[in-house]
Amino acid sequence: MKNVIVGQSGGPTAVINSSLLGVFKTAKDRGADIVYGMVHGIKGLLDKDVVDLSSRIKNDLDMDLLKRTPSSFLGSCRYKLPDIKGHEDVYEKIFKILNELEIFAFFYIGGNDSMDTIMRLTDYGKKINSPIRFVGVPKTIDNDLAITDHTPGYGSAAKYIAATTKEIIRDGLVYDYPVVSVIEVMGRNAGWLTAACALAKGEDCEGVDDIYLPEKVFDVDKFVARMGELLKENRSIVIAVSEGVKSADGRYVCELSDHVDYVDAFGHKQLAGTARFLAGKVAEKYGVKTRAIELSSLQRCAAHIQARIDVTEAFNCGGAGVKAAFEGKTGIVITLKRVSDDPYMCITEVADVHDIANVEKKVPLEWITEDGTNVKPELVHYILPLIQAEITPLWVNGLPRHVRLHAKK
Repeated sequence: MKNVIVGQSGGPTAVINSSLLGVFKTAKDRGADIVYGMVHGIKGLLDKDVVDLSSRIKNDLDMDLLKRTPSSFLGSCRYKLPDIKGHEDVYEKIFKILNELEIFAFFYIGGNDSMDTIMRLTDYGKKINSPIRFVGVPKTIDNDLAITDHTPGYGSAAKYIAATTKEIIRDGLVYDYPVVSVIEVMGRNAGWLTAACALAKGEDCEGVDDIYLPEKVFDVDKFVARMGELLKENRSIVIAVSEGVKSADGRYVCELSDHVDYVDAFGHKQLAGTARFLAGKVAEKYGVKTRAIELSSLQRCAAHIQARIDVTEAFNCGGAGVKAAFEGKTGIVITLKRVSDDPYMCITEVADVHDIANVEKKVPLEWITEDGTNVKPELVHYILPLIQAEITPLWVNGLPRHVRLHAKK
């Protein structure tokens, strides 16, 4: 038998289920007997919580709905596998379960931390000469995976961020008194998402005034002084700032006001409050109305504004992962290679998981202005093709229809 298993891990996106569909459909087309889904990723596998996806994806309508459904259909986790040495029992349990299910290939859809899981399973599999093939399918709105040109999920998030930024700019201009709006965007230590705010500028929109990325050191005092300069010239100020901007001493700006307690299994601090802190500083200094706008989880799963190119590439990455496994490859991650900008075109390739796991790809400094207050046209040129076209939701009773694996507990 050629059974395969697939899981989703890390933060959700608007198109992660397109990658799931790519794995499922391509595996079935290539003769897989059963395509299992891990419920809540590798943690669910350890709990033997798996489903036969054929019982959930039965026809073309199910497939159409799945690719239009945001977030992780199978559920997710942030579970870090321990080092192999000293924890062989964990790996023995995983491989025992995989062998019981007669698994031929294992697919994990996720970002940096998920590729760490693929790397560890690959290494243990080689150690015991297991024939199981392990393949990573890229996903992250943060766009911080190494080697690949970009990651599925980023384009749709960037599209939502740019569209929302335009609306925030329009909102701020209705008043006859000063308003400073600070938009906080996800991305942790990489500024790709925040940079998408630059796309708002055009013939119908003034654009944001400043953009601050975590690749540059952030000086709070200089920021406050800069707001004073802008307030002399403009009635409405709109600023985009990454959640992960840091001061010269290495502290996240959000930590300057609130103590951050939550740290996930991979050592990542919960970042929130940057916009609130900065808006408070501006209000205190200048006595003007300020707004702290955290896009938060809204930017991750805005499937009503999916980029069609993002949906297509997510599906293709899932399918390419299956193709690679059926051709004998293991310990690899699917990547996207941009071969043309005009017309835009990307192809899929494979890379060694050891070159991708736990490596953060950041915005090149040459794409950021010297003073760190904005981005250059090269970065806008890079992002723009990734937000093109739309995929229409299936509307029922005035709302987009989604599919779900289980009812909420």
